[in-house]
Amino acid sequence: MQKKELKTEINNIINALPSTPGVYQFLDKEKNIIYVGKAKNLKNRVSSYFNSTQQHNAKTRILVRKIADIKTINVATEMDALLLENTLIKKHQPKYNIQLKDDKTYPWICIKKEPFPRLFYTRRVEKDGSEYFGPFHSVTTVKTLLELFKNSFDIRSCTHKLTLDNIGKKEFATSVEYYIGNCKGCCQGEVSVKEYADRIKNVKKVLRGNTKSVIEQLRIKMRKHAENLAFEKAHEIKEKIQRIERFQAKSTVVSSSIKDVDVFNIDSDIHTAYINYLKVINGSITQSYTLEIKKKLDESNADLLAWGIIEIRERFPSKTKEIILPEPLAIEIENVKFTVPLKGAKKELSNLSFINANATKLEKQKQLKHIDPEKNTLRILETIKKDLHLPTLPRHIECFDNSNFQGTNPVSACVVFKDAKPSKKDYRHFNIKTVIGANDFASMEEVVYRRYKRLLDEKEPLPQLIIIDGGKGQLSSALKSLKTLGLEDKITIIGIAKRLEEIYFPNDSLPIYIDKRSETLKTIQHLRNEAHRFGITHHRSKRRKGTTNSELLKIKGVGKKTQETLIRKYKSVKRIKNASLEDLTILLGSAKANIVYNALNN
Repeated sequence: MQKKELKTEINNIINALPSTPGVYQFLDKEKNIIYVGKAKNLKNRVSSYFNSTQQHNAKTRILVRKIADIKTINVATEMDALLLENTLIKKHQPKYNIQLKDDKTYPWICIKKEPFPRLFYTRRVEKDGSEYFGPFHSVTTVKTLLELFKNSFDIRSCTHKLTLDNIGKKEFATSVEYYIGNCKGCCQGEVSVKEYADRIKNVKKVLRGNTKSVIEQLRIKMRKHAENLAFEKAHEIKEKIQRIERFQAKSTVVSSSIKDVDVFNIDSDIHTAYINYLKVINGSITQSYTLEIKKKLDESNADLLAWGIIEIRERFPSKTKEIILPEPLAIEIENVKFTVPLKGAKKELSNLSFINANATKLEKQKQLKHIDPEKNTLRILETIKKDLHLPTLPRHIECFDNSNFQGTNPVSACVVFKDAKPSKKDYRHFNIKTVIGANDFASMEEVVYRRYKRLLDEKEPLPQLIIIDGGKGQLSSALKSLKTLGLEDKITIIGIAKRLEEIYFPNDSLPIYIDKRSETLKTIQHLRNEAHRFGITHHRSKRRKGTTNSELLKIKGVGKKTQETLIRKYKSVKRIKNASLEDLTILLGSAKANIVYNALNN
């Protein structure tokens, strides 16, 4: 790839990046990951590397010259990005992340595999049968939890390696921790294995997020200290409660309730499907990959996802026994359980996988919009045609909306979209002529008839799709006019109701509901909102003009001609009031000027 082409491709990737937290990975020409970084705002952070006004050091300039591709992973918070960055750096060890040292790894809480398990924090996770919880972003949080477990659950704090054979031996007879009251006597045989195991169960509950009972115990202690006027101790417990409550907030990147799982989700448009894969080990995301599949036929998302899972698992061999999916699939993998979560930590992971698939889709669409606008427009029109079952591409769409104020000044607006974009020169206003009062149905029937009668008379092109802002009533009224003009079989007409964004078709009592994320619904909403804005603007102007006219015509001696002259010059009554007598005399003559000036200023 030529240098100019590479620069253009990188710029297209950056322009399509979201302004959300995440992790970015720079790849070289051989597709090796050479740098991993975190960002609160992916678009701003990544673009800063390529900003010529930024003063970069020599190392960064060398890095930027070697970048041939950029991959990103979206996460929910900046802290999630920090933890994920650490995981990916340890996994891939990119060339330009040499500043990361061992002491930057995050702390874990270890429950040692022993008859009377010790609890301690560590930065190394070993395969020794012990249980590890984390990683945590703060050592302070870990120490607070360990102190809480020691004080609330009587967990031993000594470092003795107790076994069932050495309990009560002389070597523990002088245990300082026991004699000063910090240990309840596990080493002396005063606590049974079963009783201690129950304490450890409570510890695991807290580490998995079940902190309600523990916080309540702390609050009881805090109140007792306050009643005894021991305010310093009460404040210390209050700080512990606050730390535990902060710990309780779960992260989508780290989940203590999940071990090893593979997570798959899918998002697609008319031509392409994007299948995201998250690999989760010990509750932490260690890998993210999005597979792009070009559609050949009208395949369903379920069929594509099933195919994608097999393809991805061949590329990235996995030994996990559970796969999280957004919906049930007709596939089976030996010794693997498929889970479709409805809530909880697994549902959060499934949502995160969809966010990444959707982000990749949006990035590709934005790139296409810049690289090939015509192809992007065609894709949107084909999506609308498919979702609404239209016979032809809707290159010309028109939308109608009615406006009135307490039954007065009824007006209607027609907006026109060509190739899915507003064509403002073709917008039209309508003043209702044959309807008295607020009759939305009759008003819609009138304006639709007038609009397409004129297009037929002037031999102008007709739209492929008409959208009516309203439900079945407004749609039926508009359809009457099309039938009168003989156009009911030549133009597709639909109605959109505001409450649930239902789409109504003629002669069908039941509406359809389009995916709220789809480009079809977004385009229809854009048309509806534009028609509403255009109609309201005209309606306000008409009301304002009507108020001005009526106020001027109330003045004795002022007729319609004088009123029109004043409005043409000053636009509003307020400006006429502010005009000097001399200016009015020049405009109207002395006699009329004195009448208007005295009437408005007295």
